[in-house]
Amino acid sequence: MRRSARRRRTVSAYREGDRTVVLIPARMSEAEEQRWVSVMLDKLAAQESKRVLGDAELAERAERLSGQYFEGRARPASVRWVTNQNTRWGSCTPSEGSIRLSHRLQGMPEYVVDYVLLHELAHLLVPGHGPRFWRLLEAYPRTERARGYLEGVVAADRLPHVPGARSE
Repeated sequence: MRRSARRRRTVSAYREGDRTVVLIPARMSEAEEQRWVSVMLDKLAAQESKRVLGDAELAERAERLSGQYFEGRARPASVRWVTNQNTRWGSCTPSEGSIRLSHRLQGMPEYVVDYVLLHELAHLLVPGHGPRFWRLLEAYPRTERARGYLEGVVAADRLPHVPGARSE
């Protein structure tokens, strides 16, 4: 949260690494501040969900995340979206250095895509899902949040479809 005496009416927000910065006028009350923070977080999430990364951007992101969380030690040979993974969010073949992310992740919040990328990058360093693997992922501050999001998506997919129900 950054308050500005020069800012009169507008509120804006942007991502700065793992942080979200919300800029508001200094004169705003705490109640207005809380309302605007909520509004701006929702707006950012909506913008991010519409943005689809291409394979090249995905590879750049994987490189950045490896540098940020794994000291650059995870170096994939290829990172790409695939449409044939309907039961997994991602996969990694350490012997080839290839990472594939399910197209179902496209449109999800960036922190979720980052988590899945980090999960697969970690497999380049530790093949299984043992304690060493999970210790690597502890470095990412949104691990639990991302896992909860993905669990919610899976649970929602299992809900029965009610014929004739209108979505609002």
